[in-house]
Amino acid sequence: MKILVCISHVPDTTTKIQFKDNKLDTTGVQFIIGPYDDYALARAVEIATETSGSVTVLNVGTADTEPTIRKALAIGADDAIRVDAEPTDAMFVAKQIVEVAKKENYDMILMGRESSDFNGGLVHGMVAEMLGIPSVAPTMRLDLEGNTATLEREIEGGKEVLKLQTPFVAGCQEPIAEWKIPNMRGIMSARKKPLQVVPAVEAENVTAYESFELPASKGDCKMVEPDQMGELVRMLKEDAKVL
Repeated sequence: MKILVCISHVPDTTTKIQFKDNKLDTTGVQFIIGPYDDYALARAVEIATETSGSVTVLNVGTADTEPTIRKALAIGADDAIRVDAEPTDAMFVAKQIVEVAKKENYDMILMGRESSDFNGGLVHGMVAEMLGIPSVAPTMRLDLEGNTATLEREIEGGKEVLKLQTPFVAGCQEPIAEWKIPNMRGIMSARKKPLQVVPAVEAENVTAYESFELPASKGDCKMVEPDQMGELVRMLKEDAKVL
């Protein structure tokens, strides 16, 4: 089983975010593999182990993403590809992934259901459409029997179970697998695993961000006594205007 896992390079979810000159201020920011991509990678490594397959990690990013890619290699990926470009637009990223995927016959392409920085959730669907293969998201379970995959995804009001043939694209989320932490052996071996850098193909950015701003600060907490439910309802209606 030949698997391509697409990972994003995002700020740690515990990082305090600041903006400068209308862009992310990366001073002191720790970057990690996108949390949803981590689930996709963990399941890919499991499947590759079960099927004697291989896992290739793909990232669209500049040279500063390579420590994040090396972590993916330490977790269990066999090799990696970095498309040398700034990932500023979902369509642009999708076209880079498709260009790589067309050169290899991957049985499945896994990635997170969305990145934790822009939260667009668009890339998996775009990639599948361009390749003419199915896309399933958000995928919570992925079992494989030969070339037949059983996937479970979350839908409004419940879950849906699908069976399909490879190849396909899946946008993953928990509990598809348990996150894997690289051990010392994995960290040492990751240094020797191949990381290929390829130029980006020409692709137009179809979206642009006008400005970035932090959420408004939370106001003071107002306490309401248990016997004053009428006052609570009034505050929700007149002050908070949520009823």
